[in-house]
Amino acid sequence: MSDIEPINVLFLCTHNSARSILSEALLNDLGKGRFRGYSAGSSPRENQTPNPLAIRALESAGISTADLSSKSWDVFSGEGAPEMDLIITVCDNAAGEVCPVWVGHPATAHWGYPDPSDTRGDDAQRLEAFKKTMMQIRRRVELLISLPEEKLRRSALEASARHLAVVDRVEK
Repeated sequence: MSDIEPINVLFLCTHNSARSILSEALLNDLGKGRFRGYSAGSSPRENQTPNPLAIRALESAGISTADLSSKSWDVFSGEGAPEMDLIITVCDNAAGEVCPVWVGHPATAHWGYPDPSDTRGDDAQRLEAFKKTMMQIRRRVELLISLPEEKLRRSALEASARHLAVVDRVEK
């Protein structure tokens, strides 16, 4: 790993059980130490855990799930929390909520994805929805980590991350 500090990215969703968990794991897997992913929820349920289908989707792709847990975004807004460079909401509910004041005033972006937890059907159909969402997230994460250094400087990070949300929709 280099001497350069990794770019810390916090992915937010309402419950921190599916899309944000998938995002955290993908960025940590693909970021190769250059990026560090975290995830949290605006209002995780009591005793919330990552959705088992999210865990299965990640494991089927060979991505570690060892350190994943559901937690409140309050964990990242208090004293002693890691300073974030970028905060990305991955669900429309969290995007519309009033966020805490983040240490360091990080860049923000919204990458909306449908909630795979809302998929009806048998376990195979529901798992397929999680895998589809995981692949959509993976595409944007790959674009993010491939940005040139000048696009990742704090002054350009917000515009770069927001542009990735639009690029993905235009290319479909």
